[in-house]
Amino acid sequence: MALAARQGHDPRTADAAALWLERRGRKQHPRSAHSPSAQKVFQHPDPHHSRRGLPGGGAFLKSIRRRTLTLIIGLLLSGLLVLTLFNVHDSNHEIAEIYDAQLAQNARLLEGVMRMPMERKEHAQLYQAFNQALAQAEPRVDGHPYEGKIAFQVWDKDNNSLVHTASAPTFTHPPQSTGFSDFNDMAGHQWRAFVLRDEQHGLLVWVGERDDVRSDLVNRIVRHTVLPNLIGSLVLMIAIWLAIRWGLRPLADFANTLRGRNAGALHPLQLNALPTELEPMQAALNRLLGQIQDLLKRERRFIADAAHEMRTPLAVLRVHAQNVLEAHNEEQRKQSLGYLIIGVDRTTRLVNQLLTIARLEPGPSPAGKVAVDLVSAVRDSLVQLTPWVLSKHLELSFECSEASRDVTVDFPALDIALHNLITNAVNFSPEGGQVTVELTFSEHCFRLNVDDQGPGIDEQERERLFEPFYSRGNDQGVGLGLAIVEKVALLMGGNVSLDNRPEGGLRASLQAPLR
Repeated sequence: MALAARQGHDPRTADAAALWLERRGRKQHPRSAHSPSAQKVFQHPDPHHSRRGLPGGGAFLKSIRRRTLTLIIGLLLSGLLVLTLFNVHDSNHEIAEIYDAQLAQNARLLEGVMRMPMERKEHAQLYQAFNQALAQAEPRVDGHPYEGKIAFQVWDKDNNSLVHTASAPTFTHPPQSTGFSDFNDMAGHQWRAFVLRDEQHGLLVWVGERDDVRSDLVNRIVRHTVLPNLIGSLVLMIAIWLAIRWGLRPLADFANTLRGRNAGALHPLQLNALPTELEPMQAALNRLLGQIQDLLKRERRFIADAAHEMRTPLAVLRVHAQNVLEAHNEEQRKQSLGYLIIGVDRTTRLVNQLLTIARLEPGPSPAGKVAVDLVSAVRDSLVQLTPWVLSKHLELSFECSEASRDVTVDFPALDIALHNLITNAVNFSPEGGQVTVELTFSEHCFRLNVDDQGPGIDEQERERLFEPFYSRGNDQGVGLGLAIVEKVALLMGGNVSLDNRPEGGLRASLQAPLR
C-alpha cells in the first residue's frame, strides 16, 4: 500500500487526500505536534490514581510495626483459643472418665453391701435405716452442696424399691439396660447413671449424678486455666511490642538520616552497621540518587544550552527591530520587517521545540498508550504534511505491506517523532527529491523508516546528531529535532538509528515494541 504526493505529477492536495481516505471508510482528523491530543501524553498522571495501596488496605495497617504486632498478637490469641478449646475438651473427657469410674465403683460397693449374708429381718432393718438416713430433709452442716445431685436406688427382683436417696429421680419402672446411660428426669435435669444387675440375689442397683456436677468442675478448671493464660498473654503482648519496637529501630534511624539531608545532598548513602534487610533499600536509594544527579546535570546543561541558543535569535530580533526604526525609506523598512518575521518564526520554532523536549520524560508512559490502527494513523499524519512537502517541491510517499494493524502504542508521542523525522528529511533533501516513509511490522515490534535523498551524514558526527542544539549547518533547523525523536524512542521503550543509504541519502529508523 502506498500513498504518494508529487509536485507537478500528482496534484492531490490535503483536501483531496482526506477525501480519498474518507472514501475508504476512514474519517480524517487533523493532527499537530502541538495539538492538545499530542500534549495530553506529557501531562503527569493523577497521583491519586497512580498511588498503590498496601496489601490489607487501611491506614492502620500501613505501619510495619502495627502490621507485625497485629499479625503476632492475632496468631498468639488464635493459639490461645485453640489451646483453651483443647483443654476444655480434654478436661471434659478426663472428668467424665473419673466420674464414670466412681459411679461404677459406688454401684458395686452398694451392691456388695446390699447382698451381705444376713437374716431377712436384718435386711429389712438395714433398708429401713438406709431410708431414714437418706430421707433427712435438712442437709448436714458438714455436708456438701453436691450431695443433692448424687443419688442411688436399689430394686429387688419384684421391682420393689428397697432403698433410694431423696434426690433420686422418680422412675415409672426400673431401668432395663445395664451399664452407663444418659437420661433426663421429669424436672428437666440431665443425669449420668450406671446400672448394675445382680441376678443371683435379685438386686438392681442404679447410681447416678446430675450433669451439672461435671460441668461445674469443667468450668472451674477452665476459669483457673484461662485467667492465668490471659494475664500471661497480656504480659507477652507488651514484651512483643517492645521487641518489635527495638527491632525496627534501625529503620527509624535510617529514616532520620534521610530526613536530615537537604535537597542538594545527592551523594550516595554510606550508613555503618546497616541491617541486612536495609542494604537493598540503601542500594536502591543510591541508584535513584545517581539517576537524579544525572538528570539534574542534563537539565542544567539543557538550560544553559537553551539560554545560549535563545540569546542569539533574540539579539537578531532586536537588530531587525532597530533597523525597522532606523530605516531611511519604505523599501528598507519592508526588508527589515521581512527579516524580523523570519526571525520571529525561527524563534517560535525554537520555543516550541524547547517546550516539546521539556515535556518528554524518559521511561514508558502507560497512561498515553491507546489501541489505534497504526497504519491508518500514520497515513493520516502524512496527509497533514502533504501541502507543506509539496510547497518544498518534493515528493512524499508512504509504503506499508499491511492495510491495517491495531496496536497499543503512544501515538501522540510517535506523531511528534514522525513530524520531526520528516522535517529533518525535507530540510536536507534537494529540490525535486523524494521522501519515503515505510512502516513494517515484526512479531513483537514495529519499525518506522524515513528515507531522504540528502547528503547523508559523516560517521564522526553520527552520535552528536542526537545532542540538543547540535546542527549540521542548516539554517532551517534549531538542532532539537533528532533529540526529540530520541526522547520519544526512549519514552516508548525503543531506539532510533541513522544510517547512510547505499543509493545516497539518509535512513532514519525508529523501532519500538508493539505493547
